[in-house]
Amino acid sequence: MPKTMHVRWYHKVAIFCYSILFTLSEGSAMTIQDSLAVDSVKASIDTVHRETSAEFTDRAVKTVGSTMKELTVYPAVSLQQSLKGQAPGLYIQETSGEPGSLQQMYVRGVPMPILSAKEIYQSQPLIVLDGIPLIGEHPFAYDIKQYDFNRIGPATNLLTNIDMNNIASVQVLKDMAGMALYGPMAANGVILLTTKQVGSKRKISANAYFGFAQRPNVTTINGEYENAFRQQFYDLYTTTGKYSADDVYPLYLSDSLNMDYYGPSNWTDTYYQNGLQHAITADISGGSDRANFRFSLGNLRNEGIADGTGLDRYSAMFHLNMKPLKWLLFSAMINGNRLDRQRNHNMRDRFAEIGYMPDLQAPLAPNNDVYSQYTSQYDKGFDNNYTNIIQGNAKLVFDFNKFKYTTRLVVDYNEGYRDIFYPRPLLEGNSYASNYYGFNQRLIYDNFASFDWQIDDHQQLFLQAGNVLQWDTYKYNYAYAYKGVNDFIKLNLLNSDPNSDDYLLPTAFPRQLVYKFLDRTKQNLVSFYGKASYKYDAYTLSLLLRTDGSSNAQPTNRWLFTPALSLGWNIKEALLENDLRWSTFNIRLNAGRLGRLNAFDNFSQGPSYTADVTFTGNVTTPGYNAFAVLTRPYNFGWVGYGIPWAYTDQLNLGLDIGLFKDRITASIDGYIKEDKNQLLGIPAYAEYGYNLSYEPGMTVRNTGVDVLLSGEILTKAKQKLGWSSSLNFNFNQNKLKALPRGLDKLIIGNRLLQVGAPVDQYWLFINDGIYAANQDVPQVDGITRTYNGITLQGGDPNWRDLNGDNRINDEDKSLMGNIFPKVVGGFNNQFSYGNWSLGVNFYFNLGRKVVNEEMANRFNFINREGVVGVTSIKEITFWEKRGDYSKYPLYNPWSTVIPYHSNQDLFLENASFLKLRTVSIGYDLSDWLKRRSSKIDHLYIYGTVNNIFTITPYSGRDPELINYTGYDSGYGMAIPLTYTIGLKVDL
Repeated sequence: MPKTMHVRWYHKVAIFCYSILFTLSEGSAMTIQDSLAVDSVKASIDTVHRETSAEFTDRAVKTVGSTMKELTVYPAVSLQQSLKGQAPGLYIQETSGEPGSLQQMYVRGVPMPILSAKEIYQSQPLIVLDGIPLIGEHPFAYDIKQYDFNRIGPATNLLTNIDMNNIASVQVLKDMAGMALYGPMAANGVILLTTKQVGSKRKISANAYFGFAQRPNVTTINGEYENAFRQQFYDLYTTTGKYSADDVYPLYLSDSLNMDYYGPSNWTDTYYQNGLQHAITADISGGSDRANFRFSLGNLRNEGIADGTGLDRYSAMFHLNMKPLKWLLFSAMINGNRLDRQRNHNMRDRFAEIGYMPDLQAPLAPNNDVYSQYTSQYDKGFDNNYTNIIQGNAKLVFDFNKFKYTTRLVVDYNEGYRDIFYPRPLLEGNSYASNYYGFNQRLIYDNFASFDWQIDDHQQLFLQAGNVLQWDTYKYNYAYAYKGVNDFIKLNLLNSDPNSDDYLLPTAFPRQLVYKFLDRTKQNLVSFYGKASYKYDAYTLSLLLRTDGSSNAQPTNRWLFTPALSLGWNIKEALLENDLRWSTFNIRLNAGRLGRLNAFDNFSQGPSYTADVTFTGNVTTPGYNAFAVLTRPYNFGWVGYGIPWAYTDQLNLGLDIGLFKDRITASIDGYIKEDKNQLLGIPAYAEYGYNLSYEPGMTVRNTGVDVLLSGEILTKAKQKLGWSSSLNFNFNQNKLKALPRGLDKLIIGNRLLQVGAPVDQYWLFINDGIYAANQDVPQVDGITRTYNGITLQGGDPNWRDLNGDNRINDEDKSLMGNIFPKVVGGFNNQFSYGNWSLGVNFYFNLGRKVVNEEMANRFNFINREGVVGVTSIKEITFWEKRGDYSKYPLYNPWSTVIPYHSNQDLFLENASFLKLRTVSIGYDLSDWLKRRSSKIDHLYIYGTVNNIFTITPYSGRDPELINYTGYDSGYGMAIPLTYTIGLKVDL
């Protein structure tokens, strides 16, 4: 091999190894160069991977289907919105179109049954921004919540702080070849974000867009429509207009002359709106060969289409690199964001927040005059939500050619505030105030040393060792109060006289109606690791060994040792070097183990005790030194001793193919992932006052295939048509392999966990129709079929008796459907003609079922009227026509078997869909400007239309708007149709 080729190859491998092997590193090609020269700083991570694609690597070269240029034209508010449908194996749930609301991500399936919001937090992938592993919210705040609709505090999606205009590349790490370096935090996968590189040449760039989200077209109904809907049941099952003496027709439907309910249903004039959207990001970079910087500022405003929702983001990012000596580099980055969120006013979230249920007999009126008077009451109070986020790192790199040493300090801190005041008219004469302050903080100090040895023209050895010290802290202060002295004093004022006996006691709200909470949890992590990578011609072998110690593990099992092995074979180099048709042909095989962190420090302490002690159901009193308080049962559950680490074992086989100079590329990965030894609450120890015993032993297996295909179908010549296309999808199946204590099945709420079955299936009755008359109900030995001990009659559902005992109960339920889709993917197309470009992006989910609970509630009106509870709340959207009423039999709604309950397949529907997510068109004016000697290097004008249409068999609204339960409650705000125009400019 010629010497010049050898040097070029060596530098590329060094850049590549550094970028992928540095634990929690930035992955910046610039940071390992001998100087900060212009040529070196221009290389981004995408460029490094592309340049080394001809060499073998034990990691996939490409993990995201779209380029950064394509991602930045989409008017995304959050990272999740930017990546949805872009990476095989990454599934994103966008359960609401409300700006700034929480969205979930899952890499290669769910690692555990998602039974509550707490499991969601423990299933999210690690986000790494320029080497900073971002900290998120902690689920411990749900401990004082009666309902988990929302976390206390602002509940703002912290990943709305990611401005994609600052990002140079995105990688989704899904196998042990990439994840193992990040340790236990990476057990759910890693999303690696690398910001734009700092350059020595002065450069000014900007991207700005303006547009609006279109209010939806909905069909409204009023009391006349609702009365006619209910009247068909009265006509069928009553003779006098009453089913029984206790049957009372709702007052709001009884008077047809009441124009509040029987008049115009024009509430949408206040509730829905066209939401304005704009964003601008500008940056400047420059410097010299020894010092350079990049500074960016941005602002985003995204108004929702309903209920006055919206999000404002103010962001700033600063990079600095200095190289005073050839062998010494100082690098620093800081990213700051302010998020102001305007939340919805729906009653469910408000009542769940305040723990108070008023009289719900009369719903909000659909008449806009009346409804606008109601919403104007919010103007007398406030609901302020804002979040401050700051992330930064500083590092020193000592570069002695083959040997490098790096020391680094990382900080990630976010704090959230929510201040609420609801005036008396909203709560039956009771005012309400609350204040929340909480923060999440991560501090990391790590050290890293590597040795890169080019043995000869055929062999290379890369050695690496390091340690990481990590301190995480989560804390909140929270208080709320009822019945203030008036609606003019909107704060929970305290006596400020330190000499008073009432010092720090409330003055504006009664002492006995003020509730205060304070909680903090910590987790410390210590890691040591070493890795050796050896390459011989077309063959690569890498072995990583690490040990991790967590403060949330029990003292007898504080440390966990885990290995990861990856192998690779560059078939192109070994067998097809002279075959010009093949540009890439790699096989990858890796396997390994990673620990899973306990989110709660309770599990590290042995027995602990927590119990509800007041009528609100929110106030909790902990134990002290393992002595229980006098109230029982203990909500948290029994935690025994000897709990081991949970861990994930993964095996991945991958294939990377490129044909005709990579005009056609394919990346295919098959995987088996088992999350073992996980804790699960088992009903036990009721005689001692406990509900649950948390015990290890649950194992969940995910198996599947990731596919990413791309091709240059038409190669653009001068002034001719170009067409590139990419298709990515993931097929995943999960299975419960083991339960604690060797159990075969376990019932938790309305879910059945059964070994050998998927963990995300519904447990439902099979509905075979209706019993038209009493004589149609089957009898055995003269005994009529029953449902949970209630004799079935004419007008009741015909639920299938699976075990043939003529009694319908839980033993007749079946596991069916899947809450999470089996296939998720995206199909992207980019067309170009001359300076014009056109992008079309599709997103699809297949193999998912949804329970249409909103329709079940609509038909179950008898059991929802006059009941004080969350299920009886009727939002203003109650007066919106949704779904197909003709699909359902007319059961007897007064029947005590509750024929329209949602735990039956009557309401189970296919929620697969294909969505045309984005169409973008743009024109590049750069050539035209250059001919005129303009100082503008690049100018690109574009327009987009987003969320254009959805094709689905689901009879409800958008099938995306479903949360982790799989039950469509109708609360998800519609993902809007948006239009934007924008421009990108480089000077």
